[in-house]
Amino acid sequence: KALLERARKAGMPVVYAIVANSTTKDVWPEVAPLDSEPWVQSGPDKFRGTQLQKILADKGVKTVIVTGTAAQGAVLYTGSAAALSGMSVILPVDLMSAETIFHEQYVAFHFATAPGVSQRTTLTRSDMIKF
Repeated sequence: KALLERARKAGMPVVYAIVANSTTKDVWPEVAPLDSEPWVQSGPDKFRGTQLQKILADKGVKTVIVTGTAAQGAVLYTGSAAALSGMSVILPVDLMSAETIFHEQYVAFHFATAPGVSQRTTLTRSDMIKF
């Protein structure tokens, strides 16, 4: 919630990505999207079959901050797709969660070591991100 509030205050574009068979009403109320904020709906890779690339390009976004409640799903695949497409990725490890700590650690390890991904990724904590 704190990072989202700081991003909005700084005028940063915020884009939501939700899983299939859900709506933006399923997002935790504390971090729910504003009516003006775009969202996409897809499987693990939120770029696949959506307008996410266009939304980000239209806003001039070259760096994404990836967070989420499915570290081994959307965080892993969306963040990797962003890096492999040439974007810089900021991954606050305290803002990704999964069913087990192993899943979270695997995702952090992946972003720190995967070819083509690690070179474009910064692992950090949300309180260290500045706008």
